[in-house]
Amino acid sequence: MFAELNSILNTSPDSFKPGEFILVSDKHTDASFLIHHFLSFYLRAGCKVCFLGLVQSFSHYSAISQRLGVSLTQAREKGQLVFLEGLKESLGVLLQGEASKGTRAVDFLRDPSSGLRGLYDFVRDNVRGAVGGGEEWGPPVLLVDDLSVVLSLGVSVGAALDFSHYCRATVCSELQGSMVMLVRCEAEEEEESDDEGSERLLRGLIHQCSLTLQVQGLPTGYCRDIHGQVEVCWRGQCDRQQTQKKLFQYKVHDKGASFFARGMSSAVL
Repeated sequence: MFAELNSILNTSPDSFKPGEFILVSDKHTDASFLIHHFLSFYLRAGCKVCFLGLVQSFSHYSAISQRLGVSLTQAREKGQLVFLEGLKESLGVLLQGEASKGTRAVDFLRDPSSGLRGLYDFVRDNVRGAVGGGEEWGPPVLLVDDLSVVLSLGVSVGAALDFSHYCRATVCSELQGSMVMLVRCEAEEEEESDDEGSERLLRGLIHQCSLTLQVQGLPTGYCRDIHGQVEVCWRGQCDRQQTQKKLFQYKVHDKGASFFARGMSSAVL
């Protein structure tokens, strides 16, 4: 968990805004360090966390969380963390051997045109199960790393946006929980179809979210002491003029990250 980022966002595990949809995006760099931050943040806050790990194994997230002082294994054993290991589930579907035994969350691999209904059902069942259960957890939280990967598996942008919309309606509006989604945006050709592409997905999600963290490499190129910059944007819900933006530079450490207001680092302006 990154204390400096908590200060920037004016939040802490003891006091955070309910019903928030946080969108994390990256371009030409890796913003996954922010997903690790929010995972440890909400677990420390005592929330019931549903994590859709679509790009890495549980052991990957667990090893990094251990450095941040959080045990994912213990959280899962206690029932605080529900982890969908997308790689493992996908392998079962692709091999056809365990298709009937596993979760229906990755049914889109069998028929991408069917959308992400199975994945939404998985989320809905687990976040609603966090309310009124035996354990007294805080508001439910959905983390997705990363949603854009489903586009490469044949799912349409529209289906991905529908999935986000219904998750937001259930998690943020109905249950007053929180959502954090990561979307990766690679350079795309201008002539690419308007029906596909991570850029279109990003634009659609921006209209749904309340806070965006857009991570990019430095415009001046590689720097050993500064790894990139992140634009934090608090989005107004009713009036576009309410939107506030701040730009920070950052450096990721082994057990954390440092953030600098632009021009405040001696390494780069």
